[in-house]
Amino acid sequence: MNALAHRRFLRMNGLGNEITVLDLRGAKPVVSEAQARAIAAAPGLHFDQLMVLHDPRTAGTDAFVRIYNTDGSEAGACGNGTRCVAWAMMADPQMGDPTRRSLTLETKGGLLPATRLSELVFTVDMGKPRLAWDEIPLAEPFHDTSGFELQIGPIDAPVLHTPGAVNMGNPHAVFFVDDPYRFNLEQIGPLLENHPIFPDRANIGLAAVKAPDHIVLRVWERGAGITRACGSGACAALVAAVRRELSQRKATVSLPGGDLVIEWRESDGHVLMTGPVELEREGALEPALFAAA
Repeated sequence: MNALAHRRFLRMNGLGNEITVLDLRGAKPVVSEAQARAIAAAPGLHFDQLMVLHDPRTAGTDAFVRIYNTDGSEAGACGNGTRCVAWAMMADPQMGDPTRRSLTLETKGGLLPATRLSELVFTVDMGKPRLAWDEIPLAEPFHDTSGFELQIGPIDAPVLHTPGAVNMGNPHAVFFVDDPYRFNLEQIGPLLENHPIFPDRANIGLAAVKAPDHIVLRVWERGAGITRACGSGACAALVAAVRRELSQRKATVSLPGGDLVIEWRESDGHVLMTGPVELEREGALEPALFAAA
């Protein structure tokens, strides 16, 4: 029988970003790309990100988390998913410890400390943004990644142009526009995600700075498509806006699913993301899901 069969999962969301949390601590299985795709394709189990908990790898951390996109590819970070994992490890009766108010998770993108502010609101320290062209990464050198040469549309009248590039555990390109909802992101997103300038593909953000402390954002997520919210995308949008002197270092970022408060802390350069989570239901993975995988 497949090692994932009958495993308990939590179905959660962060501002509508569909998150599934699966606890494999104390066990050997590692979810394959095919298994992640099988879970995402099952009726009622579609996720934007699958957060899989493993035993800690680094001293002082509480779990190592693998993050899978809908297409089975792995991501280095997921802000909304990290808040969901934090809730699970601090509040879920079977998975968590209700006496805890903070913990540190490790992902491929680095260490993510999380703090519980109230029953369903958490702050995650997303770490320092990576801004050098080869850290994002881009396929060729750009001295200034706050606005690099990339456009869609005619040369003399591009539809989108000159995005800022930021790595927040995964690569992001942020285009500043007047109205993010005016664009056909379903069509533009996959073209830009897979543009040759991004060797690891990229998350694509359309951001409108409405005030120094307010940004409106839509995101096409690498490997997942359009989602109602993207935590790392919100962090990237604020960083990109600050680098262009368009916003303050702390702002509310409004996504289709709701608002996140993002702060690019001046004292240490870390980006803090604060927002809510919601538990929708729990269940168990049916063995039949993995027959083909």
